Amino acid sequence: MYIPSFNKIEDLREAINFMQRYSFATIVSVKDGIPVATHLPFLVKQKGDKVILSSHFAKANPQSEDIVNNIGLVIFTEPHAYISPKNYEKEQSVPTWNYLAVHAYGKCTLLEGKENKAALLKEMIKYYDADYLKQWVGLPDDYKQKMMKGIVAFEMVVDDLQAKAKLSQNRTEKERENIIHELSSAENSNEKDIAEYMKALKRSD
Repeated sequence: MYIPSFNKIEDLREAINFMQRYSFATIVSVKDGIPVATHLPFLVKQKGDKVILSSHFAKANPQSEDIVNNIGLVIFTEPHAYISPKNYEKEQSVPTWNYLAVHAYGKCTLLEGKENKAALLKEMIKYYDADYLKQWVGLPDDYKQKMMKGIVAFEMVVDDLQAKAKLSQNRTEKERENIIHELSSAENSNEKDIAEYMKALKRSD
């Protein structure tokens, strides 16, 4: 991912927080020279200095075979906002887009066996829908086993994490204030989120 130095997120914890907040991501792999992608919910964990991503494919998805022991790319991105030139002090300005994104590269390995699959599903349910966990635990074992046979569970140990926050860092303070004001007043939640990220960045300066 192209990242100018002033847009780079250096803090690993900040990048992980973003990944956990926007954890429905896209995993990309390559088969016969053609990129293939699937949209999946992920668990994002830090173990020491390593970042671990976990999820599962539908067994019928052919990408579940392609990712084994191959380098994959998981893209985390969500809030974004159009930035109008009306926010700039100079007339000779052009539109742009503000956004945040994290690209995680790593080798994928399967989580095989009933116990590993069951543990992953339990952890994902606790993260995404804790109220459902009691219902899941109470379901008949044969039903749960049937469901688990239909998935391919995997994890990725991230070898390269590229994180970018394009939040008008190269603009003047007045221009950034104009953008924050406009986005904060918008009805779109994406734009409001970008405004909040810009405010947080300003506080950290």
